[in-house]
Amino acid sequence: MNRSSQSIVNMMYIAMMAAVIAVLGLIPPITLGFTPVPITAQTFGIMLAGAALGARRGSLAVILFLLLVAFGVPALSGGRGGLGVFVTPWAGYLYSYPIAALFIGYVIDRMKHLNFSKMLIVNLIGGIVIIHAVGVVWFQVFNGVTFGAALVAASFPFLIGDTLKAILAATVALALRKAMPRLRTDKQKVQKNIAS
Repeated sequence: MNRSSQSIVNMMYIAMMAAVIAVLGLIPPITLGFTPVPITAQTFGIMLAGAALGARRGSLAVILFLLLVAFGVPALSGGRGGLGVFVTPWAGYLYSYPIAALFIGYVIDRMKHLNFSKMLIVNLIGGIVIIHAVGVVWFQVFNGVTFGAALVAASFPFLIGDTLKAILAATVALALRKAMPRLRTDKQKVQKNIAS
Protein backbone atom coordinates (compact mmCIF):
# COMPACT_ATOMS: atom_id res chain seq x y z
CA MET A 1 0.00 0.00 0.00
CA ASN A 2 1.42 3.41 -0.97
CA ARG A 3 1.63 6.35 1.43
CA SER A 4 -1.41 8.14 0.00
CA SER A 5 -3.61 5.06 0.35
CA GLN A 6 -2.33 4.44 3.88
CA SER A 7 -3.14 8.03 4.84
CA ILE A 8 -6.70 7.61 3.58
CA VAL A 9 -7.07 4.36 5.53
CA ASN A 10 -5.71 6.03 8.67
CA MET A 11 -8.15 8.93 8.33
CA MET A 12 -10.99 6.45 7.94
CA TYR A 13 -9.95 4.60 11.10
CA ILE A 14 -9.68 7.88 13.02
CA ALA A 15 -13.09 9.07 11.85
CA MET A 16 -14.72 5.70 12.55
CA MET A 17 -13.31 5.54 16.07
CA ALA A 18 -14.46 9.10 16.80
CA ALA A 19 -17.90 7.99 15.60
CA VAL A 20 -17.78 4.92 17.87
CA ILE A 21 -17.03 7.11 20.89
CA ALA A 22 -19.90 9.41 19.90
CA VAL A 23 -22.30 6.48 19.47
CA LEU A 24 -21.39 5.29 22.97
CA GLY A 25 -22.70 8.67 24.11
CA LEU A 26 -26.19 7.55 23.08
CA ILE A 27 -26.17 5.28 26.12
CA PRO A 28 -27.76 7.41 28.85
CA PRO A 29 -25.47 8.41 31.72
CA ILE A 30 -26.09 7.02 35.18
CA THR A 31 -26.14 9.78 37.77
CA LEU A 32 -25.29 9.21 41.40
CA GLY A 33 -26.88 11.33 44.07
CA PHE A 34 -23.69 12.19 45.93
CA THR A 35 -21.52 13.32 42.99
CA PRO A 36 -21.99 15.41 39.83
CA VAL A 37 -19.74 13.00 37.91
CA PRO A 38 -21.90 10.62 35.82
CA ILE A 39 -21.21 7.04 34.87
CA THR A 40 -20.89 6.79 31.07
CA ALA A 41 -19.86 4.20 28.50
CA GLN A 42 -17.51 6.56 26.69
CA THR A 43 -14.41 5.75 28.74
CA PHE A 44 -14.63 2.32 27.10
CA GLY A 45 -14.33 4.08 23.75
CA ILE A 46 -11.26 6.01 24.91
CA MET A 47 -9.49 2.80 25.97
CA LEU A 48 -10.51 1.08 22.75
CA ALA A 49 -9.19 3.97 20.64
CA GLY A 50 -5.69 3.66 22.04
CA ALA A 51 -5.67 -0.12 22.28
CA ALA A 52 -7.01 -0.78 18.78
CA LEU A 53 -5.58 2.11 16.76
CA GLY A 54 -2.31 2.83 18.53
CA ALA A 55 -0.91 6.08 19.90
CA ARG A 56 -1.17 8.47 16.96
CA ARG A 57 -4.43 7.33 15.39
CA GLY A 58 -6.09 6.61 18.74
CA SER A 59 -5.29 10.00 20.26
CA LEU A 60 -6.28 11.78 17.03
CA ALA A 61 -9.64 9.98 17.08
CA VAL A 62 -10.24 11.19 20.63
CA ILE A 63 -9.15 14.75 19.78
CA LEU A 64 -11.50 14.73 16.77
CA PHE A 65 -14.33 13.58 19.03
CA LEU A 66 -13.60 16.36 21.57
CA LEU A 67 -13.43 18.97 18.80
CA LEU A 68 -16.87 17.90 17.63
CA VAL A 69 -18.12 18.25 21.19
CA ALA A 70 -16.51 21.69 21.51
CA PHE A 71 -18.24 22.82 18.30
CA GLY A 72 -21.58 21.93 19.83
CA VAL A 73 -22.23 18.39 18.60
CA PRO A 74 -24.21 16.75 21.45
CA ALA A 75 -21.95 13.69 21.38
CA LEU A 76 -21.33 13.32 25.10
CA SER A 77 -23.47 10.95 27.11
CA GLY A 78 -26.78 12.62 27.86
CA GLY A 79 -26.71 14.67 24.67
CA ARG A 80 -24.26 17.25 25.96
CA GLY A 81 -21.96 19.36 23.83
CA GLY A 82 -20.51 22.84 23.46
CA LEU A 83 -17.66 24.67 25.16
CA GLY A 84 -19.55 24.75 28.46
CA VAL A 85 -18.89 21.06 29.12
CA PHE A 86 -15.17 21.84 29.41
CA VAL A 87 -15.77 23.94 32.54
CA THR A 88 -17.82 21.50 34.59
CA PRO A 89 -16.88 19.55 37.75
CA TRP A 90 -16.21 16.48 35.60
CA ALA A 91 -14.37 18.24 32.74
CA GLY A 92 -11.03 16.84 33.93
CA TYR A 93 -12.06 13.50 32.53
CA LEU A 94 -12.49 15.06 29.09
CA TYR A 95 -9.01 16.60 29.26
CA SER A 96 -7.57 13.23 30.26
CA TYR A 97 -9.05 11.34 27.32
CA PRO A 98 -6.38 12.13 24.67
CA ILE A 99 -3.61 11.53 27.22
CA ALA A 100 -5.05 8.13 28.14
CA ALA A 101 -5.50 7.06 24.50
CA LEU A 102 -1.96 8.24 23.67
CA PHE A 103 -0.47 6.34 26.61
CA ILE A 104 -2.37 3.12 25.90
CA GLY A 105 -1.49 3.20 22.22
CA TYR A 106 2.15 4.14 22.81
CA VAL A 107 2.78 1.23 25.16
CA ILE A 108 0.85 -1.31 23.11
CA ASP A 109 2.55 -0.20 19.87
CA ARG A 110 5.89 -1.13 21.43
CA MET A 111 5.00 -4.51 22.88
CA LYS A 112 6.77 -7.41 21.22
CA HIS A 113 4.31 -10.13 22.20
CA LEU A 114 0.84 -8.73 22.71
CA ASN A 115 -1.71 -10.81 24.62
CA PHE A 116 -4.84 -10.20 26.69
CA SER A 117 -3.02 -9.81 30.02
CA LYS A 118 -0.68 -7.14 28.68
CA MET A 119 -3.49 -5.37 26.89
CA LEU A 120 -5.59 -5.37 30.06
CA ILE A 121 -2.81 -4.01 32.27
CA VAL A 122 -2.15 -1.14 29.86
CA ASN A 123 -5.87 -0.36 29.67
CA LEU A 124 -6.14 -0.36 33.44
CA ILE A 125 -3.26 2.08 33.78
CA GLY A 126 -4.39 4.37 30.97
CA GLY A 127 -8.13 3.99 31.43
CA ILE A 128 -8.24 4.20 35.21
CA VAL A 129 -5.01 5.57 36.69
CA ILE A 130 -4.50 8.37 34.14
CA ILE A 131 -8.15 9.29 33.58
CA HIS A 132 -8.97 9.21 37.28
CA ALA A 133 -5.83 11.14 38.26
CA VAL A 134 -6.64 14.06 35.96
CA GLY A 135 -10.36 13.87 36.76
CA VAL A 136 -9.83 13.85 40.52
CA VAL A 137 -7.34 16.73 40.51
CA TRP A 138 -9.66 18.81 38.33
CA PHE A 139 -12.62 17.96 40.58
CA GLN A 140 -10.62 18.95 43.67
CA VAL A 141 -9.54 22.31 42.26
CA PHE A 142 -12.87 23.11 40.61
CA ASN A 143 -14.90 22.40 43.75
CA GLY A 144 -12.35 23.52 46.34
CA VAL A 145 -12.52 20.24 48.26
CA THR A 146 -9.83 18.06 49.80
CA PHE A 147 -8.09 15.40 47.74
CA GLY A 148 -9.74 12.69 49.85
CA ALA A 149 -13.19 14.13 49.22
CA ALA A 150 -12.44 14.32 45.50
CA LEU A 151 -11.40 10.65 45.48
CA VAL A 152 -14.66 9.64 47.16
CA ALA A 153 -16.78 11.69 44.76
CA ALA A 154 -14.87 11.35 41.49
CA SER A 155 -12.95 8.07 41.58
CA PHE A 156 -13.97 5.37 44.04
CA PRO A 157 -17.57 4.95 42.77
CA PHE A 158 -16.31 4.28 39.24
CA LEU A 159 -13.50 1.80 39.82
CA ILE A 160 -15.50 -1.39 39.32
CA GLY A 161 -17.27 -0.14 36.21
CA ASP A 162 -14.08 1.19 34.66
CA THR A 163 -12.33 -2.10 35.37
CA LEU A 164 -15.08 -3.92 33.47
CA LYS A 165 -14.68 -1.43 30.60
CA ALA A 166 -10.93 -2.09 30.55
CA ILE A 167 -11.57 -5.84 30.31
CA LEU A 168 -14.04 -5.31 27.46
CA ALA A 169 -11.72 -2.86 25.65
CA ALA A 170 -8.81 -5.29 25.90
CA THR A 171 -10.93 -8.12 24.54
CA VAL A 172 -12.35 -6.13 21.63
CA ALA A 173 -9.06 -4.43 20.73
CA LEU A 174 -7.17 -7.71 20.69
CA ALA A 175 -9.82 -9.27 18.45
CA LEU A 176 -9.73 -6.27 16.10
CA ARG A 177 -5.94 -6.37 15.84
CA LYS A 178 -6.04 -10.07 15.01
CA ALA A 179 -8.80 -9.66 12.43
CA MET A 180 -7.50 -6.44 10.85
CA PRO A 181 -3.71 -6.48 10.33
CA ARG A 182 -3.76 -2.88 9.07
CA LEU A 183 -4.51 -1.73 12.62
CA ARG A 184 -1.04 -2.83 13.66
CA THR A 185 2.02 -0.63 13.35
CA ASP A 186 4.65 -1.49 10.76
CA LYS A 187 6.87 -2.85 13.54
CA GLN A 188 4.10 -5.09 14.79
CA LYS A 189 3.39 -6.39 11.29
CA VAL A 190 6.99 -7.47 10.92
CA GLN A 191 7.12 -9.12 14.31
CA LYS A 192 3.66 -10.66 13.99
CA ASN A 193 3.40 -10.11 17.70
CA ILE A 194 -0.29 -10.75 18.22
CA ALA A 195 -0.23 -13.84 20.39
CA SER A 196 -2.72 -16.60 19.74
